Amino acid sequence: MLAMAKLTALQVKTLTAPGRYSDADGLILNISSTGGKNWLLRVQVNGKRRGLGLGNAKDVSLREAREKAAEIRKVARQGIDPLEAKRNSKPAVVVPTFAEACRTVHAEQKKGWKNGKHGDQWLTTLEKHAWPMLGDLKVDRIEGPLIRDVLAEIWLEIPETARRVKQRIGAVLDWCYVKGFRTSEAPMRSLAKGLPRQPRKDGHFAAMDYA
Repeated sequence: MLAMAKLTALQVKTLTAPGRYSDADGLILNISSTGGKNWLLRVQVNGKRRGLGLGNAKDVSLREAREKAAEIRKVARQGIDPLEAKRNSKPAVVVPTFAEACRTVHAEQKKGWKNGKHGDQWLTTLEKHAWPMLGDLKVDRIEGPLIRDVLAEIWLEIPETARRVKQRIGAVLDWCYVKGFRTSEAPMRSLAKGLPRQPRKDGHFAAMDYA
């Protein structure tokens, strides 16, 4: 720790030597060996030391870091662990149903589709073939067996549509994974093992009589 008087905004901007520079009351400017600058705060809570990050110095000014530090110290003086308070303050993730997720994905993606008919069919096929089983379920509850049951009803009867439904279910669940509504991507790879092989589509029509 490099001891010095309280930091100034100019020092925060110009200091480059790696190390930890103390401001006051546990507030520290940490400069890494690669030149990155971050704010750290050390506080005592019920006799235990806690260390908290207050953000990158490029985004959080000295004044803002001091204000954050003051708020955290106030919490600590009340005997409340600031780390626990921070965790508890995070809003709970509201997991959408599959139908809600489909509508959102469709609204986001249709802007990039040139074919309006394709955009309408994208949602309609899911409404017709997937929503009866999956529509009201939270997306974090949908796994391979449920998707397999949806596809099994149409897999041989309308194979081309079934493949599109499969792809679109996967796209919705992958979007949900990226958004944090699921802990895993869509379980699509193993579905083929639970579905019968689709008949091959002939590539040519029967030859016509010349006359």
